[in-house]
Amino acid sequence: MDQMNTEQDRSFARKGRNTGLVIAAGGIAAILAPWIVRVLGLPMRFEMLIYFGALAAFVWALVNIYQLWRLRQDSQR
Repeated sequence: MDQMNTEQDRSFARKGRNTGLVIAAGGIAAILAPWIVRVLGLPMRFEMLIYFGALAAFVWALVNIYQLWRLRQDSQR
């Protein structure tokens, strides 16, 4: 049973790290969007596309955080 908890904890940690990386990447993309568009000489619609991608990353992360929370609660019972 101890082996099962260790594997489960590693799985939770891996999913948490991935979620954290997605949040960080989405935030950096949103912050750098105007600069990226200006440097590459892209139309303004590409800036909005980057913002929508960042928003999608944040929604994905929120869903994953909720899943982690539920899995953690279920594993403690």
